[in-house]
Amino acid sequence: MAYRRVLLSHLSRSRHSCSSSLSPHHVSAPSIALGLFQSRLFSSPTDLGSGLDLGQEMIGATAASHDLLTRHVISLLDSYHDLTGLPWWVVIATSTVAFRTALLPILILQRKQTKAISHFLPKLPPFWPPKGSGRSVVEQLMLFRTERKALVCPSFFWIPAYFSIQISCFFLWITSIRRMSLDHHPGFDTGGALWFQNLTEIPNGLYGPLFPFLIAGLHYTNTQTAFSASSVHKVDKFVQLAKTYKIFLNFLTFALYFLAFQMPQGSLLYWSTNLSFSIAQQSIIKHPVVSAKLGLQGDDTVQKEAGNPILTNIEEAKLTDPSSKGHMISGHDLTPKELVALSAKYLSGGQKENSIPLLRLALEKDPEYLQAMVILGQALYQKEQFAEAAKYLERAASKLIDVCPTEVEEVDLLIVASQWAGVSNIRQGKTSEGITHLERVANMEEPDDPKSKAHYLDALVLYSSAIFNEGRREEAAKYLRRVVAYDPSFQELLKECEEEDDSIPSADSTSTSNSTHKPS
Repeated sequence: MAYRRVLLSHLSRSRHSCSSSLSPHHVSAPSIALGLFQSRLFSSPTDLGSGLDLGQEMIGATAASHDLLTRHVISLLDSYHDLTGLPWWVVIATSTVAFRTALLPILILQRKQTKAISHFLPKLPPFWPPKGSGRSVVEQLMLFRTERKALVCPSFFWIPAYFSIQISCFFLWITSIRRMSLDHHPGFDTGGALWFQNLTEIPNGLYGPLFPFLIAGLHYTNTQTAFSASSVHKVDKFVQLAKTYKIFLNFLTFALYFLAFQMPQGSLLYWSTNLSFSIAQQSIIKHPVVSAKLGLQGDDTVQKEAGNPILTNIEEAKLTDPSSKGHMISGHDLTPKELVALSAKYLSGGQKENSIPLLRLALEKDPEYLQAMVILGQALYQKEQFAEAAKYLERAASKLIDVCPTEVEEVDLLIVASQWAGVSNIRQGKTSEGITHLERVANMEEPDDPKSKAHYLDALVLYSSAIFNEGRREEAAKYLRRVVAYDPSFQELLKECEEEDDSIPSADSTSTSNSTHKPS
């Protein structure tokens, strides 16, 4: 800045000297002509000085607008302090909590949108054109955009939305408190507590490292909590990006420790309170009961971990953590929905043996509970008890056919029950019975609901594999083309079918690899 002021002063002086020595009468015609055709590339020192002045004015305007915002924050904190008469450290801490609480509705909305994105993303085409597709990057992105709108998938700008708002407010708040500390705001020198009595000082003395250690520890804990609570980073397309970003945040912990030694204790008090609130907020929202009440816990995460594609409306049931120590639960005191939800928790931990008795108990209490029938059939299938699994799945499918389902959830349940009944029969060697169940899905209209459509396409793959093994190659290729239109990953399978290659995978292997690869 000092160099810029010197340069401007020299340019100003040169401009004044030129103007005083040359009057308009001393300028000749050639000089005027030369001036008319003068290029910006060969601008005079006067023009440079004007450009620098303009740049300085723009910088000054930006700084003035920032100063205006910080003055508003300082005025707000002053009003709160004058109204309550509380010590400054209490004012800073409680105002931070109040401000973060006001942002909570935005966080909940963003979580719901990112949950929807993580649900739709596996059904969307890749961002970049696959090899051999013949599409350019622009065409592939246009295809991705078209498919995203067709699925009514939320905008991807929702992913950084809350972070962008929070980080902007964080810097505004912390710079405002920093200015109050550096300007020795009235009361700041005695407004602290414990080891930080003077909020205007930077950490020093024997207890100096406490705040830096606190900031670094809270930042690291917040990073681990945030990544364990997020759903988007669990999607395959974001795994590597999320890992890289997490590594960066972990290394940032060391930089923040040393940075904290250069900040006044008033700012560090705000920072530590803000981080503590973030950790508490993430932990509370992550709790199954709270997330179910807020509508943030859906079936997609549980299904992806448990390999179970049909757990729907789990958020309506009371979730109980089976890993909680010392908390005995009587299954007879739970409703069928609560039993299904508890079995889902066991399934997510791979404890099929614990989930099956709960599902049987749910059916004892409500023999017509179709969801419990289907989930029990799936659990028994995973334990390779194919005959009993087929019994429950066929029973559920028969009851659904009798009522002629029209609701989205009932149609989805029929698709999945028929799909798993088909593969259960095929695994027993009852190929014709299995094909009958799969053919039922193939003859249905393609559902509009994205989750039901994913299950429908899975069933078409299984049906194509089964009838291909029966020699019905052309019919198998017809259904596979419908699948490839949505999921190009089955292009190789279609090619093998069209080439009449006998190396196509059997229905048994296809059922285990494709029936559970997509979350519900």
